[in-house]
Amino acid sequence: MAREIAEVLGAKTRKDGYLEGNGYQVSWTFGHLCTLKEPHDYNPVWKMWQLQSLPMIPSRFGIKLLSNEAYEKQFRILEKLIRGAEAVINCGDAGQEGELIQRWVLQKAGCRCPVFRLWISSLTEESIREGFQHLKDAAAFNPLYEAGLSRAIGDWLLGMNATRLYTLRYGQNRQVLSIGRVQTPTLALIVNRQQEIEQFKPEPYWELKTLYRQTSFAATQGKFSRKEDGEALLQQVTGKEFTVTGITTKKGREAPPRLFDLTSLQVECNRKFAFSAEETLKWIQSLYEKKLTTYPRVDTTFLSDDLYPKIPQILKGLTAHAPLTAPLLAGKIPKSRKVFDSSKVTDHHAIIPTGMSAKNLSDREQKVLDLVVRRFIAVFYPDCEIATTTVLGEVENVGFKATGKQILKPGWRAVFEKEAKEAAENADRAGNEPAEETTVLPDFVKGEHGPHEPDFVGKWTTPPKPYTEATLLRAMETAGKRVDDDELRDALKENGIGRPSTRAAIIETLFKRNYIRREKKSLHATPTGVELIGVIRNELLKSAELTGQWEKKLRQVEKGACKAGVFLDELKQLVGQIVQEVRSDTSTRSVSIGETPAPLPGKQRKTDLAGSPERKAGKNVRKPAVRPAGPPAAATPPACPRCGGAILRGRTAYGCAGYRNGCTFRLSHETCGKDLTDSELCRIIKELPHG
Repeated sequence: MAREIAEVLGAKTRKDGYLEGNGYQVSWTFGHLCTLKEPHDYNPVWKMWQLQSLPMIPSRFGIKLLSNEAYEKQFRILEKLIRGAEAVINCGDAGQEGELIQRWVLQKAGCRCPVFRLWISSLTEESIREGFQHLKDAAAFNPLYEAGLSRAIGDWLLGMNATRLYTLRYGQNRQVLSIGRVQTPTLALIVNRQQEIEQFKPEPYWELKTLYRQTSFAATQGKFSRKEDGEALLQQVTGKEFTVTGITTKKGREAPPRLFDLTSLQVECNRKFAFSAEETLKWIQSLYEKKLTTYPRVDTTFLSDDLYPKIPQILKGLTAHAPLTAPLLAGKIPKSRKVFDSSKVTDHHAIIPTGMSAKNLSDREQKVLDLVVRRFIAVFYPDCEIATTTVLGEVENVGFKATGKQILKPGWRAVFEKEAKEAAENADRAGNEPAEETTVLPDFVKGEHGPHEPDFVGKWTTPPKPYTEATLLRAMETAGKRVDDDELRDALKENGIGRPSTRAAIIETLFKRNYIRREKKSLHATPTGVELIGVIRNELLKSAELTGQWEKKLRQVEKGACKAGVFLDELKQLVGQIVQEVRSDTSTRSVSIGETPAPLPGKQRKTDLAGSPERKAGKNVRKPAVRPAGPPAAATPPACPRCGGAILRGRTAYGCAGYRNGCTFRLSHETCGKDLTDSELCRIIKELPHG
């Protein structure tokens, strides 16, 4: 991003840690360079994990540099540049986290000069130039910073205190029980759904149907809870003629699907490609950095009105989809309030393509980009025109009904014609019934009659389905409420838990903590996750709906409608209440920790105990987990988990002494840290997955 901005500004001379030229010095951070101080930075006593030290509530929160040589070097460069500058332009990501990252750096560097804010939604040259022509005063974004700071402090207060509290009171074998303001209610959603499924008692029911002219008609009385009732009607209609008593056809229109926000994109990618939320965020972020899509961490599905004049140019740039854009470019682009509504756009508009040419994309990037492009094109197409036909029939005063839907004019569905055809073919191969919108009924005439084939089928009620990442993201967005209507979902977003940019990291945290596991697409709570939710008695700590109220207050802080202190005072009060409740619990309940899963491959995000993500750059270093203070464990020599041989300490790794006999066990210093004690090394080896 710094290179793109420097190129536009003419700062082309490369220096150590920055680019210079034309009166500008362009430098960068590696995600978070600063973080909130640790408990022991405020009070040495808080270094020990002790119940009597809780709650830990600093009188004033402070920040510090992350302990990393590369980060510290880059910060010193930034500090020197900031102190020598006439003015500073904050070009961080135009969102809450981006604002927090750069504000902390400016604060730590002791910035005293004027500060301006670049606020852009894409990295195209045009967007960057336009952004620099309309720089804003940094003070205008104070509420955004206060919301980000409140979120970070809130996560610290609840995460640090509750994690220590529940670990010391209910944990076994010195293992940490991680509690977070967002991760715990998210885990509770999965646990509650799992318990609903386990406690579900299937009940029988029966359906009376009949086949007339190769069309299935269902009895208008619906399902029968008593077999005898249905069988009596079956006898009544068997051998008698079916008569068509009524035909009604209603014409209707279906509007195009909304543009993508981050959550709906993650939902669609999980549904169609089985991508995890984290994977989708990774690919859409990559497309943004390649200038192919706009800023991805958004929670609106609308565009601002000032974007309307730019739409034809974007459509012209989508040359790979020229057959679909040609009809739109042949006339005037429609301007619908379902697409353009500045009142529904705060920081950023919905995710759309920029119209730049796409080259050298991976298969997954191409799939995500194609979804974004097709959704963008579709919103400018006409509504899909449909006809819904209902046919009523009767046999010996027993009513029957069949419904079918016919597409009269495909409209926006033409944009998705290929994938709709593939879905129909897949359904046909699997022996499934076609989708209702493609079920066209034969031509019936009122009064016609003839033979039919009645059938009486017994079935069982089914339990609710386990969450997938797609349905879990929707549940987080609506605080656990099942909502299919787009407008109602928009209204509930205010009370959703987490932010679009952090929900994927929260789900990944639950995997890494071994609180949930994946079976195909379904998410299931592990015994540890179930036990953890079981020992938490405070509803506010695990209720998605109540946590959503905190999120609403954070959004109000961002808009300047609520004071940050009000939110934090409520959290401090809650922390004190939770500590008192747990201390007074005299039960013998506890939580046992299962196997710790292996780290996910590739570059990871470090997540703090409260579940708020911190971006890390450079190499991943696995640090020993924080353990409660207490008597040290007996020192035992570390042994190879594969062959039982002694562990040797090399210059770059720990390895098995049995390597000469073919044992390949090895732990690099980059993975787990250098100069570990025998006890620490034993614990890390014990936590490794089997095999």
